[in-house]
Amino acid sequence: MGISGVAAGLTGELSDCLCQSNRRTLRFQIRARPSSNLWLVTELEILGQPIAERADAAANRRKILAAAAELVAAHGVTGLSMDDVAAAAGVGVGTVYRRFKDRAGLAHALLDQREHEFQERFMAGPPPLGPDASPVDRIRAFLRALIDRTDDQLDMLLYAETSAPAARFEGSYEVYHRHLSVLITQERSDVDAEYVAHLLLAPMSADLFAWQRTDQHISVERMKAGIDILIDGLARPSTAEGD
Repeated sequence: MGISGVAAGLTGELSDCLCQSNRRTLRFQIRARPSSNLWLVTELEILGQPIAERADAAANRRKILAAAAELVAAHGVTGLSMDDVAAAAGVGVGTVYRRFKDRAGLAHALLDQREHEFQERFMAGPPPLGPDASPVDRIRAFLRALIDRTDDQLDMLLYAETSAPAARFEGSYEVYHRHLSVLITQERSDVDAEYVAHLLLAPMSADLFAWQRTDQHISVERMKAGIDILIDGLARPSTAEGD
């Protein structure tokens, strides 16, 4: 799905919304509340969009990522070696370093492949994760899906975040935060949506998530139940009471 499809999905998601897109971002204005003259303006980056490159460079990139994915599946992320990736891909090790700089860069590139698919699902996929569901249902579906994704790729996320700690708060985190902020504003215009979005994303930090799963033996089902309690508290009183 291209940017136009994502833009259409976001426009369908937001009431009183003006949405514009370019090749890399969506810029949209959202009315803070019905009949209000206050508009919230933000931009949402679309990650994973194709970048123009030579055919041979694109082929090398695909071979490197395929080889890296196979090595991670066989040996785990700790066994990811730039030399081994180069040998498995049939390219020079210098090519791997030029494309990805280091193991952390390679890990992030592997994560980006799944990230693009995930973003398309919550921006323009079917409800309740995508548009055409209530804000609170979308928040719940998004956080539940993010728990599943974090658990599925925990080793890779843990390595990527610990190798470059500040990277957690760039890229996909910014997209998640803006997405949640928009939905929270739709559901509860009386709360600090930006800060609440940070609170909801905090448990998804890879190191905290790993500690909860391994040291505390907290199941994915228990995590989702805890998130549901927070979301129930966030819901409009009429929604929480079933009116």
